[in-house]
Amino acid sequence: MEQFERWWQDALKSDIDEVNAMTLATASADGLPAARIVLLKGYNGRGFQFYTNYESFKGRQLDENPRACLVFFWKELERQVRITGLVEKLSEKESNDYFRIRPEGSRIGAWASPQSTVIESGEWLTEQVKLYEGKFSDSEIPKPPHWGGYLVKPVTLEFWQGRPDRLHDRLLYTLQENGSWMIERLAP
Repeated sequence: MEQFERWWQDALKSDIDEVNAMTLATASADGLPAARIVLLKGYNGRGFQFYTNYESFKGRQLDENPRACLVFFWKELERQVRITGLVEKLSEKESNDYFRIRPEGSRIGAWASPQSTVIESGEWLTEQVKLYEGKFSDSEIPKPPHWGGYLVKPVTLEFWQGRPDRLHDRLLYTLQENGSWMIERLAP
């Protein structure tokens, strides 16, 4: 995590537009993989956090198979970080705390959008937004019960640094049973 913190700070200081954009790869119980871009919303010694609709495709896959891979690619720095780990839901308190600081439109959207399901039209979604704007016009917008955060608890972290002639530098950190990390250099 100390190595990730160093690279994270370097990325924050760079001209990268969405430093926190990461690929999230999941798989269903039968192994069907899927990947998409999500945003990192926090990290600490426990792991890496993101938020979503629990009933979405990724949420359903994470229920079936609570393992994931995250990939950050910072082209401007010629760096990539690949994290594999076990996934668990964040506490209701953590999800509520984060939901409260989201922009109002994002909070309404969490209610209005049945993420990953087929909808009849864009107009239908606009009507859902209006419905929830009206419903919560005189009150604080609560977190929907189907929405919250996940924590990816790393088992491996690979730090990839681009080098000339494709002789890239790759360090693999693997969590050991005693809680320490084994560090190995991988061939490019």
